[in-house]
Amino acid sequence: MTLPEQQIATSVLVIGTGGSGLRAAIELAERGVDVLVVGKRPKADAHTSLAAGGINAALSTMDGEDSWQQHAADTLKESYLLAHPETVRIVAENAERGIADLERWGMPFAREADGRISQRFFGAHTYRRTAFAGDYTGLEIQRTLVNRAAQLEVPVLDSVYVTRILVRDNVVFGAYGFDLDTGRRYVIHADAVILAAGGHTRIWRRTSSRRDENTGDSFRLAVLAGGRIREPELVQFHPSGLIDPENAAGTLVSEAARGEGGLLRNASGERFMVRYDPKRMELSTRDRVALAAYTEIKEGRGTPRGGVWLDVSHLPRETIMRRLPRVYQTLLELQMLDITREPIEIAPTAHYSMGGVWVRSEDHGTGVDGLYAIGEAASGLHGANRLGGNSLIELLVYGRIVGEATAAYTRGLQAQHRSPAALAEARGEVDELLAADGPENVRALQRALRDTMTEHAGVARDETGLRKGLSELDEVEERSKSVGVHPDIAGFQDLAHAFDLKASALAARATLEAALERRETRGCHNRSDHPESDPSLRVNLVWAGPGRIDREEIPSIPGDIASLMREVSADPGKLVE
Repeated sequence: MTLPEQQIATSVLVIGTGGSGLRAAIELAERGVDVLVVGKRPKADAHTSLAAGGINAALSTMDGEDSWQQHAADTLKESYLLAHPETVRIVAENAERGIADLERWGMPFAREADGRISQRFFGAHTYRRTAFAGDYTGLEIQRTLVNRAAQLEVPVLDSVYVTRILVRDNVVFGAYGFDLDTGRRYVIHADAVILAAGGHTRIWRRTSSRRDENTGDSFRLAVLAGGRIREPELVQFHPSGLIDPENAAGTLVSEAARGEGGLLRNASGERFMVRYDPKRMELSTRDRVALAAYTEIKEGRGTPRGGVWLDVSHLPRETIMRRLPRVYQTLLELQMLDITREPIEIAPTAHYSMGGVWVRSEDHGTGVDGLYAIGEAASGLHGANRLGGNSLIELLVYGRIVGEATAAYTRGLQAQHRSPAALAEARGEVDELLAADGPENVRALQRALRDTMTEHAGVARDETGLRKGLSELDEVEERSKSVGVHPDIAGFQDLAHAFDLKASALAARATLEAALERRETRGCHNRSDHPESDPSLRVNLVWAGPGRIDREEIPSIPGDIASLMREVSADPGKLVE
C-alpha cells in the first residue's frame, strides 16, 4: 500500500546529521527557533564520527607563541593561496570559542597533568594546535553534539533522503524526500534550508567514505536549486588509506599516526620523504605526502600490492595504546595486524572535498535566498590543500554562524511563497524512478563511474585522461536512463542508490570540467601536462552547470597575516606528476 505524503512545517530545515548540521541546529534551538534535522545516515554514525586525529585552535596550551593569526597564516599558505582570506580569518579567530562550546557540553579532550587541553603537531602547522581525544576525536565531537541536541529536544529524522530543495523565484520554501525504510514521501515546508550533506569523495574507488555517504548530494541539491559549485577539482587524497581488505579499501589511518612519530618507508625500507620534503619529512602537507607516495608506487618502489609502509612499531606500546587506540583496534579487526609489531601497508585515498557549494564568507549564504551550506558541503577555507584538523573546527565555527544567520533571516521573512510546479517536479522525479524497470543496474553504474574517476581524475591528471573521463561519463549517464529501481521488503535503498548515482554523475562532471580548466599544478591538483603553477590561475573556478565555469578573483591577504606566512625552505624534490 502506498503511504500518503507527509507534510511538515518548520522554520529551518537542516539536511545532514553530521557535526556541522547538528551544531547549526543547536544554535537555532538555543535561540528559540523551530528547527528540524533530516539525514540519510543514523546521527550517531554520521561521517563526522570517522574523523580521527584532532581539531585545530590556537589555544597556546603547549606553545605560548601560537596565535589565531599564525593559524590563519598557516592555513592560507598551505592552501596554495586559493583559500578565501576572510573565511580563513573567521575560522581561525573563532576557533577558541568553538572549543569552549564543546568543553561546556562535556567533550572529553585529552589533557596534560595540570589540566590543560593537550595539543599535538599535525602536518604543516607551525605550532602544536591540534586538540584531540585519543584518535577518535570526531566520534567524541559527534557524541557531544548529539547529546546537546537531545537535551534541547531537537527533532532528528535520520532515515530521510532529500531529493530536491524546493525553490520559487530564487527563494527557498522547503524540501522534498522519502523515508529510506517505508518509502513515505515528505513535503517539508521551511523558511530556510541549511545544506550540510557532505562532499563528493565517494565517487572515487578507493575512498575514506563509506558507500552511502559523500556521494555528491550537496552538489546536486545546490545546483538544482540555483546554486553553484566552487573548486570541485580540488580534492584531498589522504596519504594513508588501507589497501585491504577490498570491502574496506581506503579506510583511513589517521594522520595522528604520523603526528606521533610514524615513519613512511618504501618497499626497500627507505624513508622516501627525504626526497620530497627533507625538512618536514612525514609531517609535510597531505597533498605532498600523498603525491610522494604515489610517485614511489608509480616508479616501482612501492610494495608488490601497490602501497608503501607506515610504521609506528618503534614507538612505545603505551604511546600507541593511549594516543592511537582507534588505529590499533581498526588494524586488528580488519587485518589481524598488531601495529606495535608490524608496519601498515597504505596508499593514497580520496578523503575530502576542499571545494563545494559556493558560499559567502560572512554567513555561508549560497546566493539562493534562504539556502545556506556548511561543513564539507561548503567551500572557501581549504583551497588546494586542507590542513589536518581544520575541517572539525570549521563545522563548529560556521555551524554557530549559520545558525545565527538563519535565525535572523527567518525573523525578517514577511511571507513564504510556494510553488506547486516546483513541488510537482520533485514528486514526478521520484515517481519516474520508482516506475523505472530497465536492464541497467544502479550499483554497477556507480562502480563504472568510480572507476572512471579513479583512472582519469586521481592523484595525477592530464588533458587526455580528463577528456577520456568526460567521454566515459557521457556513457554512464546515457546508460543511467535505462536503470531498474526495485524497492523491496528491506526498504527503499535501491531508490536512494539511484539518486546517489544522479548526484555522483553531476559531481563527477563538475570535477572533470574544472580539472580540465585548471591548466596548472597547484597543491592537490597535479597536471602532468602543466607541471608548474600559473599565477593567472590564482583564482577560484566556479561551476554553474555543464560547460559553464567562471573565474572568481580572490581577495588580497591582510598584511598582518601575510607577514606570518613562512616560505618552505626545503627543496621539494621532483615528483611524478
